[in-house]
Amino acid sequence: MNVLFLCTGNSCRSILGEATFNHLAPAGWRALSAGSKPTGQVHPRSLALLEREGIATEGYYSKSWNDLPVTPDIVLSVCGNAANETCPAYLGPVLRSHWGVDDPAHVTGTEAEINASFMAAYRILRHRIEQFLALPLDELKNRPAQLKAELDRIGVLLP
Repeated sequence: MNVLFLCTGNSCRSILGEATFNHLAPAGWRALSAGSKPTGQVHPRSLALLEREGIATEGYYSKSWNDLPVTPDIVLSVCGNAANETCPAYLGPVLRSHWGVDDPAHVTGTEAEINASFMAAYRILRHRIEQFLALPLDELKNRPAQLKAELDRIGVLLP
């Protein structure tokens, strides 16, 4: 099963989701990430945070949803609701859920405040991914309505 973490720029949240999911996922599950308007680079703070957490960063890059190597089975949009951010809608016959997370790339302030915003986004995503992976996935992957309900429930959880 392929899970797409989708946002606009594909530089922070979706990359954090993709890398964390792949770090924790069981065999047969794989995450990808993409953006509707990719920035073309992964935010250096995202890469530094993943490395501090012991998560591999090699091979992750900012890309368009038009450049995916496979069609996802599940799309998790991670755009936040702050700053009137428009979340892209992936078109295609896939299971969709919204896991809104505010974009740390737009936070201003001290180094500590900016780093804290990246850590907050990571913690939210990691908590939700852990909840997702704790589901009876073999059972739910054949029950899309129930899986969507679980993903929607998880999408509002905070650590």
